[in-house]
Amino acid sequence: MPAHWRWSRSRLQKGDGRLQKLRTLEDCSDRFPVTGIGNAWSREYYDGPFYLVAAPSGRPAISLVFVQTRDGNTGASNPEDLGGGPTDKHLIYEGLSRVAADGVLAGASSVGRSVFFTISEPQLVALRRDLGLPRHLAQIVMSNDGNFDLSARIFTTPDVPVFLLAGNQCIAKVGADVRRRPWITMIAIGGGLPGTFKRLRDEHGIGRISAVGGRVTATSLVDAGLVQDIYLTTSPIEGGEPDTPWYVGKRAPKLDLIVSKRELAPSPIVFEHLMIG
Repeated sequence: MPAHWRWSRSRLQKGDGRLQKLRTLEDCSDRFPVTGIGNAWSREYYDGPFYLVAAPSGRPAISLVFVQTRDGNTGASNPEDLGGGPTDKHLIYEGLSRVAADGVLAGASSVGRSVFFTISEPQLVALRRDLGLPRHLAQIVMSNDGNFDLSARIFTTPDVPVFLLAGNQCIAKVGADVRRRPWITMIAIGGGLPGTFKRLRDEHGIGRISAVGGRVTATSLVDAGLVQDIYLTTSPIEGGEPDTPWYVGKRAPKLDLIVSKRELAPSPIVFEHLMIG
């Protein structure tokens, strides 16, 4: 087994009390075009298979991933202040929501200096290996203006491909620097988002994307008709930046429940997998 695939006993087993199991509240998956994935460990903690929505013809499947407070806010200077806790962070956000994806997408404003989108839970690393996917996901960043730090970790890991979806201003600002980094592929979005994502699929093999933020990027993808579903965790606390729902556009999409689950904890999170109409 290659060294980068080796893994040890999970850091999140029951003994240390960090990760709690989920229990299914409602499962409507038989009404939707979904496929279940998982291994014994993930099925135990997630309470069954984790569902992937089928990709549309000619484009990648795109799933949004958000955690919100009980009063519906998704904005916070520190995302952990939203109250999702270790179960959301390790099992959902950094785990099952990206375990079968080819890439993770974020708007440039959501990419901090030390950000690198990967999977660290050993049992989910093993599941990704068993699905026949590379150890690390492609890093996908969307920017219209180029106001981001090219020295951030996400742009400085040469053995992991990066795709920069760039507006004209971004191309003018960072194009020369990007061209000196052969592991970064810049794709112009001037022709529209549908064509951009079609290129990602057709030319680069990106067939499934986990989109993790922020709200403006998510809204632009929804409004362009590119998103199939959302993995939405609601914490038991109120807080976050006021008036920061995950969708900030003019016409909120219709949401249909695929599955809902509740954490087995004194102050539980609620997880919903929702189809976006």
